[in-house]
Amino acid sequence: MRLTGIVRQIARATRSGRRRTRSVAIVILAALGTLAGVLAAVLSGPPDSGLATQPSFGLPAVQPSTGNAPVITGGALTLGADARLLSDSSVPAVSAAGARQPTVAPLGRTVQADLLIVAPSSLPAGLLTAVSRLPGMVAAERIEAVRMQVNGAETAVVGVDPSQFRSFAARPTGAADALWQGVAAGGIAVSYTMGKLDQVPLGGSVLAAGRTAERLHVVAFGTLGIGGVNAVVSDATARALGAPAGNAIVVSVRTGDFTADSAAIGRLLPKGAGLEPLVSLVNSGAAGSTGTAGAGSVDSAQAPAAALDAMLKAAMSRQGLPYVWGAAGPTSFDCSGLVQWSFAQAGIVMPRVAADQALSGPAVPVSQLEPGDLLFYHTDPTAPGYISHVAIYLGKGWMIQAPEPGKDVEVVPADFGSEFAGAIRVSPAQAASVASGIA
Repeated sequence: MRLTGIVRQIARATRSGRRRTRSVAIVILAALGTLAGVLAAVLSGPPDSGLATQPSFGLPAVQPSTGNAPVITGGALTLGADARLLSDSSVPAVSAAGARQPTVAPLGRTVQADLLIVAPSSLPAGLLTAVSRLPGMVAAERIEAVRMQVNGAETAVVGVDPSQFRSFAARPTGAADALWQGVAAGGIAVSYTMGKLDQVPLGGSVLAAGRTAERLHVVAFGTLGIGGVNAVVSDATARALGAPAGNAIVVSVRTGDFTADSAAIGRLLPKGAGLEPLVSLVNSGAAGSTGTAGAGSVDSAQAPAAALDAMLKAAMSRQGLPYVWGAAGPTSFDCSGLVQWSFAQAGIVMPRVAADQALSGPAVPVSQLEPGDLLFYHTDPTAPGYISHVAIYLGKGWMIQAPEPGKDVEVVPADFGSEFAGAIRVSPAQAASVASGIA
C-alpha cells in the first residue's frame, strides 16, 4: 500500500539521523513499522565450514558466541537526582515523592497494534467509529503520532489516553501502572533502549521540543513494541507540544488478513490520510528451511556481490568510531545507523531503525549465513519480542556492530545466544520499499 502524496513526503522527511538540521520542529509520523514477535525461525548453531572460503578481511575463523550472555550490556540506568526505582514495577519506573497520581484504569487485555491510520491534521471525528464497525476489528484507539526532539534526538512520539492505549503496548510496559500514571500526570516514558543507550535520566527531566518546547519528567523506561516509537506522553501533553489533536488511529485486527483489512479501512480514509502496517506476518519453516518476516520470497533479488563488498568495506572503515544513540554517521553511529550508512555507501537504501531493517529481506538460517547478512537481537526486557539491536555478519563467525555508549564500532564473534532473533539477507528492492513507507 502506498502512502498518499503528502504523507509520503512527510515520511521521507523523517528518515534522517539526529544530526540533520530540520526546518520545522515537529512533523507527522507516517511510517512506524515494527517486527512484533520473534523474527522468522532460524536454525541454531554456528555457520557451516563453507563460509570460511568467503571474503572476511583476513579474519581467522572463530567460534561464535552462544549461551545467555547479553549481546550488549547498555550499562547501568541513569537516575535523576533523588530518584528511586519502584521495586514493584514491571519496567524501570519512578514516582514523584508526595505527588498525587492520577487514576488510570487497570490493564484488562493486551492487543496487537496492527495498523496505523495517520494524517497531517486531525482525523474526522466519525472515522474511529466507522473503523471500529468494520468486520474483523478487535480494537481501535484515537491518538496523536508525531516526530519531535526529545533529549536532543529526533524520535517518534505518541500522545495517548493512558487508560485506553496501554492495552496496545508490549505486555510488561502495558502492565506498569506507575508508567501510565506518570504519563497521565504530564510526564514522559521513553523506550528502554533510548533510556539506557541515550543515557536519559530516569526520574529527571528531558526537553521535548515540538512546535513548542517543554521540560518533561521522565517517569519510566518502557518500550511500546512499535518500531521507531521511543516515547509516549498523554494526549494533552502531545497537543500542548503542537501535535494535531487525534491525527492518528491505532488498530488491532482479528483476522490477520492485512490486505483485506487495509483495503476496507483505506476506503474510509479522508484525503491526505495514509495507512501503515505495524506488524508483519511471520512464516516459519521446518528445521532446515528458511522463513520470511514480511520481507518477500527467499527468491527475491539479492544485492550484487560488488555492492555487498562495497558495503562491508564501508562498515569496516568505521571501526573505532564512537557509538552515539541516534547517530547515523559518518563519524558516530548507533547500531542501525551503522547498517544504514554502510549500505548507503554501496547505493542501497535501508530503513533507519533495526525493527524496520529486519523487514528488508528474507530470513536465512544460521547454517547458510554469508558476509553481508544482518543479525538481529532482542535486548529489551520491557518488550521481549521487539527487535532492538542489529549487527552485520562478516563471515568466518565474525560480526561488526555499533554496540553501546562508551564503546566504539567493533568487530566481535557473532552472537547466536539467547537474545538472537534471526538473520536476513538484504533485498535492495524490499529494503527500499520498507524505507519509503510502502507496505
